[in-house]
Amino acid sequence: MAAERKSAGPVTLYDLQFSELATAHGGLRPAHVRLLWKALYRELEKSPAERKDFPSALREWLAGFPAPHIPLAGPAGDGVLSADGLADRFLLRLSDGLAIETVLMKFAGRFTACLSTQAGCAMGCVFCATGQQGFTRHLSAGEIVAQAIHCQRILAAREGAKLRNLVLMGMGEPLHNYDQTMAALEVLSDTSGLNIGSSRITVSTVGVVPGIVRWTRESRPYNLAVSLHSADAEERASLLPAARRWPLDELMAACRDFCSSLRRHIFFEWTLIRGVNDSLAHAGQLAGLLKGMPAHVNLIPLNPTGGYAGLAAGISSARSFQSVLKASGIPSTVRQRRGIDVEAGCGQLRATADAKGS
Repeated sequence: MAAERKSAGPVTLYDLQFSELATAHGGLRPAHVRLLWKALYRELEKSPAERKDFPSALREWLAGFPAPHIPLAGPAGDGVLSADGLADRFLLRLSDGLAIETVLMKFAGRFTACLSTQAGCAMGCVFCATGQQGFTRHLSAGEIVAQAIHCQRILAAREGAKLRNLVLMGMGEPLHNYDQTMAALEVLSDTSGLNIGSSRITVSTVGVVPGIVRWTRESRPYNLAVSLHSADAEERASLLPAARRWPLDELMAACRDFCSSLRRHIFFEWTLIRGVNDSLAHAGQLAGLLKGMPAHVNLIPLNPTGGYAGLAAGISSARSFQSVLKASGIPSTVRQRRGIDVEAGCGQLRATADAKGS
């Protein structure tokens, strides 16, 4: 299902799906489409217009393409590797000078890229470094795709490995930028390109109800993760201001319809903040809220940021919280934190760079 396009920026090669290359800018022959697609997504070509082995007609088409071929100006400095070697953080510069963040994480047997979908964020979650920065603009589909390509180049050169998983949990709210997000995922999951399976792609939302409803209607194949953080409407709204626009009861109704209509489960994310939402009572509230739903809860100790005074819950609190969910038949995972020493949490790298004036 092709995603609708509503991007105000220039359409780059990374914005175009395989079928769209055949008609873009006057069109290409099918054989030339295949050559270009392979160069972009299998050979990870940075400068397709400079390929001397391309047929002259394809080189002429690229020379006359009315926009930049690639939407990234390049990395804003070198990547930073965490002390444990399990997380790389990258500050990537867009062609208009804005900077966005991408994180590459290593887990047992797999590599996962965490992508941004906006420069900044309008949702204002109090413990999120991106939310503390405010919203600048949506990213285009190509700018989202380019982050995954950057990570795949790093992996190919350093590890000889393939990017296996994508999580859209970086800067921004993916469902606030629904059209461009879904267009990007169609490119990234194309079997003739990076071929990242839809079951290995997770889109995280703060709870943008219209986006979840539309996703359900369109039967998108990706995994849905909902940032919950509280099972009490008022308490949740104090942590996630967007919850005042889309109240908890409306959100849960949309989630239940998603599960029943698509016969799928949902991941719920719960950031554990010491003394705020990590008690056994909070766990009991959550168990009651999710009763009867095909749900999995990801328990994530808070990644501290300079703009929020909260502290991460201890591992004993996390395990006690998890035991309450288990007793209620709700599966959960206490997530490993990645890249704390290199500030790999959403928005932290750009905030640091802005403070330094870079």
